[in-house]
Amino acid sequence: MNSVSTHPDPTPNPSEIDDALARIFRSWDERLLAGADPAARERLAAFVADLPAGYKQDIRPDRARVDLVILGELSDGAVDVRIVPDATARGTHRLSLYVGGRPASLGDLMPLLQSLGVEVLDERPYALASPDGMPCWIYEFTVRYTIAPEDGFDEFAERFGGAVQALWQGVAEADRLNELVARAGLHWREVTVLRAYAEFLRQAGFPYSSAYVADALCRHPEIAAALVECFSARFDPRSDPSASSDGRGAESVAAASTLIEAVLGLDEDRIFRALLGVVRNTVRTNHFAAPARETLALKLDSRNIGELPEPRPRHEIFVYSPVVAGVHMRFGSVARGGLRWSDRREDFRTEVLGLVKAQAVKNAVIVPVGAKGGFVLRRPPVPTGDADADRAALREAGIAGYRMFIRSLLDLTDNIDRSTGAVVPAPGVVRHDGDDTYLVVAADKGTASFSDIANEVAAEYDFWLGDAFASGGSVGYDHKAMGITARGAWESVKRRFRELGVDCQNEDVTVAGIGDMSGDVFGNGMLCSKHIRLVAAFDHRHVFLDPDPDPATSYAERERLFALPRSSWADYDRSLVSAGGGVWDRTTKSVPISEQARRVLGLADDVTELTPPELIRAILRAPVDLLWNGGIGTYVKASTESHADAGDKANDAVRVDGCDVRARVIGEGGNLGLTQASRIEFARTGGRVGTDALDNSAGVDCSDHEVNIKILLDDLVGAGGLTPEARPRLLAEMTDEVAALVLADNVSQNELMGTALADASEMIGVHGRLISALEAAGAVDRALDVLPDAKAIGTLRAAGAGLSAPELATLMAHVKLDLKGALLAGDLVDHDVFLPVLRGYFPTPLRRDHEAAVDRHPLRREIVATALTNDVVDRGGISYVFRLAEEVGATADDAVRAFSVVSDVFGLPALWSRIAAADVPSEVADELVLVTRRLLDRASRWMLHRRPQPLAVGAEVARFRGPIEDASAHLEEWLVGADRTNLRDRTRAIAERGAPEDLVREVELALDRFGLLDVVEIADLAECDLTVAGELYFRLCERVGLVPLLNGVSALGKTSRWDALARLALRDELYDSARALTLDVLAHATPGDDTDRMIADWEERNASRLRRARNSLAEISASGQRDLAALSVASRQLRRMVG
Repeated sequence: MNSVSTHPDPTPNPSEIDDALARIFRSWDERLLAGADPAARERLAAFVADLPAGYKQDIRPDRARVDLVILGELSDGAVDVRIVPDATARGTHRLSLYVGGRPASLGDLMPLLQSLGVEVLDERPYALASPDGMPCWIYEFTVRYTIAPEDGFDEFAERFGGAVQALWQGVAEADRLNELVARAGLHWREVTVLRAYAEFLRQAGFPYSSAYVADALCRHPEIAAALVECFSARFDPRSDPSASSDGRGAESVAAASTLIEAVLGLDEDRIFRALLGVVRNTVRTNHFAAPARETLALKLDSRNIGELPEPRPRHEIFVYSPVVAGVHMRFGSVARGGLRWSDRREDFRTEVLGLVKAQAVKNAVIVPVGAKGGFVLRRPPVPTGDADADRAALREAGIAGYRMFIRSLLDLTDNIDRSTGAVVPAPGVVRHDGDDTYLVVAADKGTASFSDIANEVAAEYDFWLGDAFASGGSVGYDHKAMGITARGAWESVKRRFRELGVDCQNEDVTVAGIGDMSGDVFGNGMLCSKHIRLVAAFDHRHVFLDPDPDPATSYAERERLFALPRSSWADYDRSLVSAGGGVWDRTTKSVPISEQARRVLGLADDVTELTPPELIRAILRAPVDLLWNGGIGTYVKASTESHADAGDKANDAVRVDGCDVRARVIGEGGNLGLTQASRIEFARTGGRVGTDALDNSAGVDCSDHEVNIKILLDDLVGAGGLTPEARPRLLAEMTDEVAALVLADNVSQNELMGTALADASEMIGVHGRLISALEAAGAVDRALDVLPDAKAIGTLRAAGAGLSAPELATLMAHVKLDLKGALLAGDLVDHDVFLPVLRGYFPTPLRRDHEAAVDRHPLRREIVATALTNDVVDRGGISYVFRLAEEVGATADDAVRAFSVVSDVFGLPALWSRIAAADVPSEVADELVLVTRRLLDRASRWMLHRRPQPLAVGAEVARFRGPIEDASAHLEEWLVGADRTNLRDRTRAIAERGAPEDLVREVELALDRFGLLDVVEIADLAECDLTVAGELYFRLCERVGLVPLLNGVSALGKTSRWDALARLALRDELYDSARALTLDVLAHATPGDDTDRMIADWEERNASRLRRARNSLAEISASGQRDLAALSVASRQLRRMVG
């Protein structure tokens, strides 16, 4: 209620004499009632008996009538304001504050009034009671305004009263910006807009404090008003409904710019330009939505705001209120990531920006791009000293803040009419961007159990995604119960141990950990193998040491703690802790260090006690097999970094350098446990590590599957193809298969990392050029992504080294993001030939029973693009698409077409599956995969050179798959001479290292199978039998000495791009010659002749030319020279053999 009265006290007139007489002969009560109308008299009479004598003495009955009418309408907790000129003192006013239900202290009221530019000269409080017994208070102030209002008194009094009410109710804040109510003629809600923008800039690292910005605005109220006018002109639906998005507010922006031009101070100029820039790059707000919202939400196009640090998200929603503040960032329209309850009030945007950067890389494996959000409580409950009550109060406040934050996001998000599929714009919101309907959230720190709450809020908005809005709720996949994030990260751990020759599922491994067993990631991770020997761990409460644990006993105890609600290391059964171990509170002064502890932590003999921070640092540096991060915080930095670079001040005292970590393997179930520079430093010293994005992607991958499955199920329910009751049952039935699909992604990406490391030194030049290309396209920032510059690449090349695993993981992610974006920009993903790719994303019951619904999935394009991207990069290699672009000018679509054709024609997926399933050392498996990649590379180039473009995937597969399969059955018998010898030697060499001989032979035949593409075409062109063409082709290759020349080409260096292109051109020439020679022989062959007869006749017809060519080849061979020049001459001679 805001019933501000602006009428002055009655002015004395001739009737004053009568009034004076009345005061003499009538009581105060009688005069109060006498002056009231009949309707008010009864209400006033109810007050009379309990009015305090002091009030009657100070306040005339005519003024009291106004007071009591206002009090009579006041509800519990409400406040009202009345301002009138003070007739007794020029330039002063009487301010009456009416409060119901609870009293106010002068200490509460003075800051509120002073923030509005008011000087309080006098204050008198009165305690009253309403007729129904509610306590009420009237606070009478005599005030003087230090700022002259810009407009008339009535208008100012209305605004001032509203501001006081808002301040008292806590929906506005007391700071100097409130002076703009008088200085600039602003409403308190308009002041809130400026306050929110100032806070956004501060959170973004703007170099000026909030107080400094407020001072600048108060010194230039005309600019403050102009900024608000820009905001209103752009977003008030009533401002100019007919104006285009670009036209709205253009005049106001120009006017504000003119005012800013006149500002002389450099600081103020920068402040005002920054504020105007943020206003201009705001694309939506809920400020004008009805009814008024609890928070102010601003959607920003952060890419165009120059004051923001990199990376800049595509969409950013900043939420502000006195109670809660937060930010949600998205790197694309279809994006996902968790929302955390942050405790970093001063820099939550910095925290979320770091998280979303990691999330963007992590999301390379899933459909949406990266997103992340976080909120803080700006007014948390005041502790009472009762731990349980305080915990409950804080949780309640957190849930309330979470609801406010979610509502703010949904306020600015468009909806979809489920019945028509039409986009429904956010109500009351002027949009300066396109349709924006995809908003999904996930659990994060502090919000692990909030998914159902988020879905309840989404239901209030009838949001089209239903309970797919927040994954992991009561009707969804419980990540902790599935253990999916930890299981995915454990696939990385298993792979890294395999590279060290260790089977961590069947051999004991020592582990140091960050976290405790009550946590999802830590707890599930420490149950992923029964051969874990957890020797040390810590969380925010305790430090745990168990120097010589029994694997079986300690596993059982960890399992018990995991099942125990809210367990901690303090709950660990001390009788099961080995000698020299124990559990200590992190607040203890010191921890005794036993001989056993010194041994397992690798400490000097003279270390007998450590403080908890010292002990934690020792744990992080312990010489264990595995350091497992399942906690929150950044604990490892590079030796070249400061603690500030880690961005986690709370853990400065325990953080160590990457070069000092002595674990053999690091597994990152948690986010941001290490800086990227420290990962690289650790890897360069021989440690096995990836990135957090690589290791713990399974959580977001599972959530993505859940959302996309729920979208499909809701479509089925809406169409009557599934009952609402059957929906949750079907979701539950698919849990295990969803987990398998997700974990397959983890396995695949780790296999890619293995092969990438295996040839990292050989590919350093390619990787350097790839990074440069991505940087030129704006897809990477070397500094932010911690990727080496050209000079560092040169240093690595000179040292015979390649990119480290963390660098390769980052590069892989950006390659995937770039490729996915390129595919979505075209129409290739719309082709029905990729429907099997779409269907393969979903569990069996959906693709088996609901194929039509799968095929019409609203996110069909995005799912296909993601699945194709993962397949192409994981199987083809990090640089596959880039090299095809370099070598043959292929677009992303061209490369994906080629990959799809070649992998299908040659049956590569089945071969890759056989390699993955084989029980062989990882380096052998990597070597076998790299051989198949050489076939993929060569065959892809062949397809892009030889076949009509763009490749028709289905037609090309139909054209070649059958003939290639038929020809492959004869390939070994066609190989003769050096071909057969090379195959035998290669097969024996790898089989001796533990691989099945039949598998090795099939893989090693891959390079020879490449020639079958030419064989198929030769058979068609010559109109001969495929077996004739095949036998002749390979016999001729042997006859003319093609194999040694091809081996020579493979041995050439490829330091630069031009070296690589020269190699490719030369190899293509040699294969072209083999093709041409075969066609030449067939062109003159007598039908029915065998291959020996054909070759003999051909040699006889071309004896002179062949003699000259062979003499030249013999001379080159005798010289021993195998450089590019010699091989080029040899290729020319081979070409001259063709008639």
